Amino acid sequence: MFCESKNKSDLKFQNLKIIGQKKLKGNIKVSGAKNSSLVLLAASLLTDENLTLFNVPDLTDIEKMKHILKTLGVQLNEKNDFLEINSKKLHLCELPYDLVNGLRASFFCIGPLLTKLGEANLALPGGCKIGARPIEEHIRGLKALGATIKIDDGAVQATIKNKKKKLQGANIVLNCPSVGATETLIMAASLAEGQTIIENAAREPEIQDLCYMLNKMGAKIFGAGQSRIIIDGVKKLYGCSHKVIPDRIEAGTFLIAAAATLSSITVSPVIPNHLDSVLNKLKEAGSKITIKGNSISINTKSIKAVNIKTAPFPGFPTDLQAPFTALMSIAEGKSIISETIFENRMNHIQPLNQMGASIEVRDNTAFIQGVNQLRAQSIIGHDLRSSAAMIIAALTAGGCSTIEGLEHLDRGYEDFELKLTNIGADIIRVLKKNNNSDSPLDLNSTSQPTKNFRAA
Repeated sequence: MFCESKNKSDLKFQNLKIIGQKKLKGNIKVSGAKNSSLVLLAASLLTDENLTLFNVPDLTDIEKMKHILKTLGVQLNEKNDFLEINSKKLHLCELPYDLVNGLRASFFCIGPLLTKLGEANLALPGGCKIGARPIEEHIRGLKALGATIKIDDGAVQATIKNKKKKLQGANIVLNCPSVGATETLIMAASLAEGQTIIENAAREPEIQDLCYMLNKMGAKIFGAGQSRIIIDGVKKLYGCSHKVIPDRIEAGTFLIAAAATLSSITVSPVIPNHLDSVLNKLKEAGSKITIKGNSISINTKSIKAVNIKTAPFPGFPTDLQAPFTALMSIAEGKSIISETIFENRMNHIQPLNQMGASIEVRDNTAFIQGVNQLRAQSIIGHDLRSSAAMIIAALTAGGCSTIEGLEHLDRGYEDFELKLTNIGADIIRVLKKNNNSDSPLDLNSTSQPTKNFRAA
């Protein structure tokens, strides 16, 4: 079957129909990293000059961030393979609550706005409902840099009270290695006066990508990828061209899908060491992994149960916990999967059990007894990564499954079902006209990407 994922209007009324137990074979092109692209778009606010980004994925979350930038006065020029950004006319304004509340990454704008304009006003961020994900580390760090923060009625007001309207360098020790807080503070400190040292910083590749681009722009940042980052503030940042790193989570999701279907595929481009923890677990589970340059090939003939515990990079990524749980549900033996990052990231367990899995959850830990086969069901993905897990489960199941929740899936995966279809999966996206009727999407439709900016 053929699918078309570019048509994303009315996502809540679209389903995926998946006929399972098809072997996958071929090559998948990995898109640019969603989590890197979002913070790089926010970092564009730090310069008045043109910034050109290559390899930005076409996702609903990216569209939301573009809309936020445009509301702030940023000019965006979109071409086939790059995005040109100019923030010369950046100004303060009240951002639409529904837009900001629906995208957690919108809060990244607070650091650039504060250090560039001397103040920022943002609604508290939203996003997938997978846990509290508090912003205390962001706020505490910005206060250490000299900001005055007021939180009132769901909004954050940040100002700089000193005469120069400049943040001041500081030594900041994060209570936990928060990715978002690390990124916010790096951007804020890049134009601050003096030196900032962030201890217990997050080490994720997306943070390294941010620091690499900022240094291209004239920033002085040292220690990216380490737990201690030093930023010497500069007076001005300049424009540059930058290519977004490949999405390690997308690549990992497809590798897990191949393992679950006992298939052989190759994903590229990738940066292999970004996936070390995932590749090690796939090998332990019985897959053969081959790395050549910027490509990873996987060949799986059987699945053995293994235990995982999510952890900050370079540990096993929380974003791949749900897909890996789907894999373990059909592994031979018993496995234990512990989620240590987000307290509500087990939304995929109930639908997996509905499909015939044998999983018990206690204290955010899943105890799994592998079964021989899952059965097709109509199921709903309740957040971005659980939606991907449901698709992987459906690919292994006997019969035809229906997957709802595509408003979550399309937040973080570009052309997900199309890429799977191209390597042998049997998937079609359908528009649910009413409670009793499904029909394939009109492939000639002129519908535009969704403009529904409610929280996903």
